[in-house]
Amino acid sequence: MSAEFGGRTGLQGKLTQWLRAGDGGREDLLLAAAEAGLPLAPAAHPVGYRCSCDRVGCPTPARHPVSFAWQTQSTTDRAQIERWARHQPQANFITATGMVHDVLDVPLDAGRDALERLLGAGVEVGPVAESDDGRMLFFTLTRGTPEDEDEWWPCELDCHPETMDEHPGLRWHCRGSYVLVPPARLPGEDQTVHWLRGPEHPLPDPLSLLEVLTEACARYAGEEPDHSGAGWPLRH
Repeated sequence: MSAEFGGRTGLQGKLTQWLRAGDGGREDLLLAAAEAGLPLAPAAHPVGYRCSCDRVGCPTPARHPVSFAWQTQSTTDRAQIERWARHQPQANFITATGMVHDVLDVPLDAGRDALERLLGAGVEVGPVAESDDGRMLFFTLTRGTPEDEDEWWPCELDCHPETMDEHPGLRWHCRGSYVLVPPARLPGEDQTVHWLRGPEHPLPDPLSLLEVLTEACARYAGEEPDHSGAGWPLRH
């Protein structure tokens, strides 16, 4: 791992300890993500195979914010995140995309292949999270709002017939979306969202990863069982 984190040095050892700490390092991992600039807000958590929310048949159990105001509520403020983490010890957290960062969300097998190729080619890869429900999340800088709105790719990228063949399985979480931030628990036994590469890695330009991710998704489309990530929110 890099010895650089948020512009400061000397935190590599701490982050390594947090990554190995499991639930005991939850608050530290959340604060590390916030210090890296990822805005956070509390989310639901699993209760067995169900969601902690009151909604009967919740379609995204343990994967959604607890407040409808999550976009304005999301923050990197250390004191607020500490309060949330301590008052809601079972809560997952989401990070709102399209503010500071985007997330390229791909099927797990394609993501592993792409990550190996990117690192082998010396490409600067930022934070990467793995979800035990079959997805890999590549955290990047946000594209914001381009001057040409036609250049902005919405989160439901792989849900339109005209884009599915070109970008199978790829979801670009940007403005108006969110993803779970590690450490997070999913419904079921020992199902988590966890860092493969922590938030001490600088966020890259998404376009530097896009070609390799797209090619990997195309190769795995139709070859492996469906890892479409049904239940991951696309737009909110």
